[in-house]
Amino acid sequence: MLKRSIEISRHPAHLAVEHGQLLILRPGERKQDARFDARIPCEDIALVVTDHREVTFSHSALVALAEHGASLVVCGADHLPAAILLPVSGHTEVAARMRDQMNAGAVLPKQLWKRIVVAKVRAQAGNLDHAPAAQTRLLALARRVRSGDAANVEAQAARTYWGHVFSQRIASFRRVPGERECPNNLLDYGYAVLRAAVARALIGAGLHPTLGISHSNRSNTFALADDLMEPLRPLVDRRARELMIGDDHDLDQLTKAQFIRLQDATVRTEAGIGPLTVALARYAASLARCFASGNDALLDIPAPVWSGEALPADAPEADDETLDDLPDDPEPPPCHT
Repeated sequence: MLKRSIEISRHPAHLAVEHGQLLILRPGERKQDARFDARIPCEDIALVVTDHREVTFSHSALVALAEHGASLVVCGADHLPAAILLPVSGHTEVAARMRDQMNAGAVLPKQLWKRIVVAKVRAQAGNLDHAPAAQTRLLALARRVRSGDAANVEAQAARTYWGHVFSQRIASFRRVPGERECPNNLLDYGYAVLRAAVARALIGAGLHPTLGISHSNRSNTFALADDLMEPLRPLVDRRARELMIGDDHDLDQLTKAQFIRLQDATVRTEAGIGPLTVALARYAASLARCFASGNDALLDIPAPVWSGEALPADAPEADDETLDDLPDDPEPPPCHT
């Protein structure tokens, strides 16, 4: 069953729990008054996002959400996620899986990162259907990725991608995390929601989100989530572009709801086409199998489905000479953002 995502931002609210159900109450109301904004079974919840300064929680509500595998995202005064609450353990073999994760060695993470970068660049290419020359360039770059992305193809692709993804609306765009101007603010919010969903899937698979494959900043507690979400960022980019074309630039409640609903976006895995929330669980479980077996080929990376059809795995790709025929791109923005 597809689990629910809940956003609380319009009114003050108090979150409590009763008989396994999350209660969303107006402040001052008593549970026995039975006047609720909502009553939702905790087992049906995947994500709760709160973005109101007067939202409060009971301890029991937080515990119940964690016990049922749900994650909680708390937004700050800037309306961007400030904290994420995740379950400590979501898998019966968590100790064994974390040992496999820590003992992965040096070669396997590099091979996994190669697959992730290839998938990311191909997803970016699929997002540039309005810029065929740039799309061709990205498909050619995807063929150049080697173990560990030693040549930093990811950054080369970013140069082309960011120069074109918003070109229908912005003549010159530079990705700057933390900038409040549109579309950077939309991207920051969308990425944070996606990050929480990926981290939740990792914990559900018995993996530790801190132990990254490529991201390794010592202060980053979600390094592995950042690694795995890379091929899925174009989903957020596409939604931001759609909102901009529709003149919806403000990070208001309706806009946030659009990004939260991305968890139900259609993606393709080896099992077929389905919602992102289901694919993330499969993605994380496949990574656990990679760590256990040492076989990177088991990684099942979800691929975005654009306009009802994913970019074919055997799509015609430019040869290397084509790269030299395309015009130079602007300076690259920071990577992994």
